[in-house]
Amino acid sequence: MEDSKITDLFFERSEQALTELSDKYEKLCKKLAVNILGNNEDALECINDSYLAVWNTIPPQRPDSLKYYLLRIVRNTSVKRYHSNTAKKRNSYYDVALQELEECLPDESSVESRLLSDEITSLINFFLKSQSKTNRIIFVRRYYFSDSIGAISQKVNLSENNVCVRLSRMRKELKNHLEKEGIII
Repeated sequence: MEDSKITDLFFERSEQALTELSDKYEKLCKKLAVNILGNNEDALECINDSYLAVWNTIPPQRPDSLKYYLLRIVRNTSVKRYHSNTAKKRNSYYDVALQELEECLPDESSVESRLLSDEITSLINFFLKSQSKTNRIIFVRRYYFSDSIGAISQKVNLSENNVCVRLSRMRKELKNHLEKEGIII
């Protein structure tokens, strides 16, 4: 079923909307949540919480892309659960991906940085538009979807070493781009 029809079902408050949403996007949502959490049970809970969030926000929201609206909610829910689960532990995949970006992003704890988050998002989006399609895929798969280097290398048909080198170069370029725009790292 098309996303627009599923959205219409949400506006009609039909429970069929949740069934259609789950049928269409559950595998993608599960992959994202498991990549972040590393745990199927927590991932399924986050997905169910995300479905509830979609139910509660549509209406009044009418997202342009239901898929990315849902994925954003699943990601945010999973990240919150991740932080709750790992307050004093380490999760290798997600922590490693976050640590890779630490050197090129400002400290989120400062008030100034929080105020600049929209500007930083725009600058990162501008930076990504300047990259090749393959590099954009690599960057987003690693730092948004938390895919492993191996999974990314298979997806883009490059060696793991090549993916690592590209990520390293993009992080350096991103850091330089942000510093050039006046963002203090």
